[in-house]
Amino acid sequence: MLPLAGKSVVVIGGSRGVGRRIAEAAIGNGARVLAVARQEGPLRRLAQEVSGAEVLSLDATDEGAPSKVFGILQPDILVLCGGAFPPAAPLHKQSWQEFAVNWETDVKIAFHFCKAALSRPLPAGTSVVLISSGAALAGSPNSGGYAGAKRTQLFIANYSQKESDRLGLGLRFTALAPRMMPDTELGKHAVAGYARYLGISEADFIQSMASPPTSSDVAAAVIDVVMNPERAKGNVFIVSGNGLEAVS
Repeated sequence: MLPLAGKSVVVIGGSRGVGRRIAEAAIGNGARVLAVARQEGPLRRLAQEVSGAEVLSLDATDEGAPSKVFGILQPDILVLCGGAFPPAAPLHKQSWQEFAVNWETDVKIAFHFCKAALSRPLPAGTSVVLISSGAALAGSPNSGGYAGAKRTQLFIANYSQKESDRLGLGLRFTALAPRMMPDTELGKHAVAGYARYLGISEADFIQSMASPPTSSDVAAAVIDVVMNPERAKGNVFIVSGNGLEAVS
C-alpha cells in the first residue's frame, strides 16, 4: 500500500515550484490532494497534467481563506508553501512596500492557517508543515524583509506547537528551511539578483553554492517528515542536496 493512501493533503501555494512538486509527490504516494493558489492558469495546468490533482483558486492571505479551504477538504496534512517573490535589491534601494511584501504574504498565510488549525481545531494527528527558507537562519541582505519574514514563520510553527501541546490538541507542526533552489522560479530570481549584487555570473554564483537542494528534494523532505511525525514534531529542518538536517 502507498504510504499516504487514505490521507488528505492540502498544499497552499501548490500550483508551481516547490508547492507543485509537493502536490505531485503526495499524489504519487497515494494521497488525495487539493492544491490551492491565487493564479488560475498554473492551477489549470496542474489539473491537466497531473492525474488526480484537485485545485482551488483563492487568495490565501485572506482571513477567511482557511475556512473555505477546510470546508472543501479537511486535511490530514497541511503544507503551507505560498508566498511572494522578494525584491532583489539592497536595503537602501527598496521602498517599504517592497521590503514588506513577504510579511504581507508568507507570514500572513502562515498566521491565518496556523491560527485556524488551532482554533477550529483540526483533528488530532494532523500534520502542518511550513515551508520557510534557509534565509531564515542565514539572512539575505539583497532581499529586503524576506529573511525576517521566513524567520517569523519558524516562530509561528514553534508557537503553534506549544499551543497545541498546552491545549492537548495533538497537532504536529514542523518547519522546513530549504537552501536556495536554482531549479525553481524563485531560486532563479534569487540567483540572478545575487549574481548582480556580487558582480559575478549566475553560473559562478551557482557554482559557489554548497549542496543546493532541488524542488524534488524539498518534496521528498515533506513526505519524510509527515511519515515520521514524532521525530518531526515541533522541529525545524534545513533541507539541502544532502537531505534533512535538524536545527538544534
